[in-house]
Amino acid sequence: MFKKIPLAWLQLSHEKIRLLVAIAGISFADILMFMQLGFRDALFDSAIRFHTNVTGDIFLQSPQSTALISMKSFPSRRLYQSLAFAGVDTATPIYINQTIWKNPVDGSTRGILVYGFNPKDTKLFQLPGIAENIDKLKTPDTFLFDRKSRVQFGPIPELFEAGKKVETEMRNRRIKIGGLFTLGSSFGADGNLITSDTNFIRLFKRDRGLIDIGVIQTKPGTNIPATIAAMRAYYPKDVRVFSRQEFIDEELHYWQTGTAIGFIFTLGTVMGFIVGIVIVYQILYTDVADHLSEYATLKAMGYTDFYLLTVVFQEAIILSIVGFFPGMFAAVGLYTMTRNATSLPLLMTVARATTVLILTMIMCTISGAIAVRKLRSADPADMF
Repeated sequence: MFKKIPLAWLQLSHEKIRLLVAIAGISFADILMFMQLGFRDALFDSAIRFHTNVTGDIFLQSPQSTALISMKSFPSRRLYQSLAFAGVDTATPIYINQTIWKNPVDGSTRGILVYGFNPKDTKLFQLPGIAENIDKLKTPDTFLFDRKSRVQFGPIPELFEAGKKVETEMRNRRIKIGGLFTLGSSFGADGNLITSDTNFIRLFKRDRGLIDIGVIQTKPGTNIPATIAAMRAYYPKDVRVFSRQEFIDEELHYWQTGTAIGFIFTLGTVMGFIVGIVIVYQILYTDVADHLSEYATLKAMGYTDFYLLTVVFQEAIILSIVGFFPGMFAAVGLYTMTRNATSLPLLMTVARATTVLILTMIMCTISGAIAVRKLRSADPADMF
């Protein structure tokens, strides 16, 4: 088979313009698939960045909560009841709510997600910037600003790092930025703030006894699945108990099935795949049609239909490989541009590149399978 590849390549490269158009078409289809898959993965990755950076083994949440952007509170006594279970070391509450941020530079407003926790729990978050600034959260009305928030919130990191005082207004209350941390925006939250539980309660006028997430840390050697099972049997239906992975999966499930975004990006990938099939089919069909007499000559010389079919399929595979790399490099550039503009975790991964390469080869193979129908009509009689 591989000895026949030079013929397939010569067939493709004979028409330089047609080959370039084919490469451009396949690259365009690959870019569509890369961007749709990239956005879909960025959606899921950004949605769980908070979850993966919270230190805990067991998590409590209200059954009415669906995602970080739609949290419902539950009584904190449920969290502290967990201390009665063998193996439980600490129980830490987290408060979450959304509010309106006022840009201190131009006065524009935008929704922002606010997290509150007890600064004494120094190891609760594994996010850069929190441990270094945790003492500042003990100051009244002081917050840490996410340096990866969207630019619409204002040049807060630049102002703070320049040594300037950064103050703004939220919920008719004057607050100040005491430091920066790194989390990143998501499809649900353009920006993030972290503060102490006291500042959070003061800002939102929240009852301290109503919390949004309970984080439970177990002692070394604890049988976590058994502890979770015991908690589920003990607690009433006003609280749900999750393992760490279940806590992450619950958020992913919301974005995968509870919103249309995941479906839209998947549909976009399918559309890019179909566009690629159509483009490659047109190229291969035209190539076969233009060289039909040559194929008929080969038949007259004794070459079988199988040989001619392998030539067309080899052309399809060559096109898939040659067209893939320009599309991948273009996608890397688009990922960088989008990441800088939105702070979404858009990165080229080996898994995604491999997936698109396989899809491209399947796409071109399907196109070749459709195009070879024309080849069956090549008859030695066409020579005369």
